[in-house]
Amino acid sequence: MRAIDIIHKKRDGGELSREEISFLIQGYSRGEIPDYQMSAWAMAVYFRGMNARETGDLTLEMAKSGDQVDLSPIAGIKVDKHSTGGVGDKTTVVLAPLVASAGVPVAKMSGRGLGHTGGTLDKLESISGFSVEMDRERFFAQVGEIGAAVIGQSGNITPADKKLYALRDVTATVESIPLIASSVMSKKIAAGADAIVLDVKTGSGAFMKTLDDSIALAQAMVDIGTQLGRNTVAVISDMDQPLGYGIGNALEIKEGIETLRGHGPKDLTEVCLILGSQMLVLGGKAQDTEEARRVLQEHIADGSAFEKLKVIVAAQGGNVAQIESPSMLPAARKQVEVKAAADGHIEAIQAEEIGIAAMLLGAGRETKESVIDLAVGIVLSKKVGDAVSAGDTLAVLHVNDASGSKVKEAEEKVLEAYRITAQPVTPPPLVYAIVTKDGVTRY
Repeated sequence: MRAIDIIHKKRDGGELSREEISFLIQGYSRGEIPDYQMSAWAMAVYFRGMNARETGDLTLEMAKSGDQVDLSPIAGIKVDKHSTGGVGDKTTVVLAPLVASAGVPVAKMSGRGLGHTGGTLDKLESISGFSVEMDRERFFAQVGEIGAAVIGQSGNITPADKKLYALRDVTATVESIPLIASSVMSKKIAAGADAIVLDVKTGSGAFMKTLDDSIALAQAMVDIGTQLGRNTVAVISDMDQPLGYGIGNALEIKEGIETLRGHGPKDLTEVCLILGSQMLVLGGKAQDTEEARRVLQEHIADGSAFEKLKVIVAAQGGNVAQIESPSMLPAARKQVEVKAAADGHIEAIQAEEIGIAAMLLGAGRETKESVIDLAVGIVLSKKVGDAVSAGDTLAVLHVNDASGSKVKEAEEKVLEAYRITAQPVTPPPLVYAIVTKDGVTRY
């Protein structure tokens, strides 16, 4: 078997066998197939695509290229949640304790932020002492004892995917649905979940900008999960504006705490209830999403979800006093208000621009080596549909270096992100569709 023959076959629209895909991925992972041949193959896939069976085989081979976590020592159905990334997306901070409080174990491996999207691990490290590193035995023990743990991924999870993604990033082959879907799902399969809930973002702040592309990606990932024996559901949620009001690590932890106490933003609370309901159903703790929603609302109302957060934080070395009194979390030295220049209604907020503005303040990384400031960020004062008058505050920048040129640049980004119109505006829906193995339900 030769790589050139496999490239030729896919270039001409042929269907690759499992053996051909295995030869290519494992050979590339071992360094036996050079970058230039994998680049040619990735470009062939970009133009010719892959069917569901090919994409499933590709996912499995990438999962097999490194460590695979066996979660079977942990009792119960382990349900993982994955978001395709967005601005202000702190759902894991809410869902891990909320779902665990309802009896579904959450063994969560999360990532760090890069660019305009934040990372769950960075947010959790806003809590003094919180450790996202632990060995497998302790990870299993913590999930078994208290129901949840959130840690960083092993260095050897899906090395073939890491290598292939870096190559796609510099060869203009990132935007391929089979390659995106297999990249996401290979990590979920390797992480050992029994069932998977996907939060596929759509809109200006998402990787997929259009609803049709978001649904196509969701269908591809649900097909992979189904093929590989994982019950998988995808929720298509809005990212045409940031989720919640806070953007920035400690600011998002504060908002997550408020949500678990029952006082969080309506949009964040609703998205968490929708995702969490799917997790409870897949985890066998509810017959349907209506029952699951009632259970989750009860756990917020009676305080058990918030108590579970404190238990998780304590177990991972964090300062529980900061959870009880969020004012103790890292806070920026100065606040800068960004004011509206005209009367009207908020028609749109370009989420990606808000994310970039937060990154300029130091809340995110421009490169993997960048050091982030856990205290800084942005708190929105107005969301889509809100009325506004000239001089009203649109957002507040939380900054540590108010004299820096990047603060002015961030302020300009925020102003550019807000679009104001004279006519009343109806806010966009929070969820556009649910994708399961049985099809797509649009709302």
